[in-house]
Amino acid sequence: KMATDLPNVVFVLGGPGSGKGTQCARIVDTYGWVHLSAGDLLRAEVASGSPDGEMISNYIKEGKIVPVEVTCNLLRKAMETSGKKNFLIDGFPRNQNNYDGWNRVMGEAANVAMVLFFDCSEEVMRKRLLGRAETSGRTDDNEATILKRFRVFQEESMPVIAQFEQEGLLRAVSAEQTPDEVFEVVRGVLSPLTGE
Repeated sequence: KMATDLPNVVFVLGGPGSGKGTQCARIVDTYGWVHLSAGDLLRAEVASGSPDGEMISNYIKEGKIVPVEVTCNLLRKAMETSGKKNFLIDGFPRNQNNYDGWNRVMGEAANVAMVLFFDCSEEVMRKRLLGRAETSGRTDDNEATILKRFRVFQEESMPVIAQFEQEGLLRAVSAEQTPDEVFEVVRGVLSPLTGE
């Protein structure tokens, strides 16, 4: 269901360290889609030093989820300024509040084509995140915060993923193989949208 006049959105979900960013980069390189990471947009807003950035910073430090209107408006702005049609939105919606907020703020303004879910065990994700912490400089890549993020994902994101499944939008991909192997599966999943 590709509405011609609306931008097409594929939500990309998966636990922290499931490889969402890596796969999104591959999709962008292959198909020229625009990758919007809710987290990156929020971090950029923080770096800008705006009053919104200050507020967002406090939420991120606490490991809390930023108010959905803030995130939706950053996403909307990024979609409008890109001039493109096909978007990967990564790490959103993370919870029921995000899901409801998207429908409220963006429901009429975008066509959600599918939801890509990168399914990965916590053990694999933990290893990847601790590896990434050595190079990323991200303050949330430490053992205690990682465990907190896993718990938040289980409690808040999994119910939304179940909801997308009921709506027939969910496409689950096992994310434990190498990035190349995962991407082969992703290409097949996206083929209705890419015409491959």
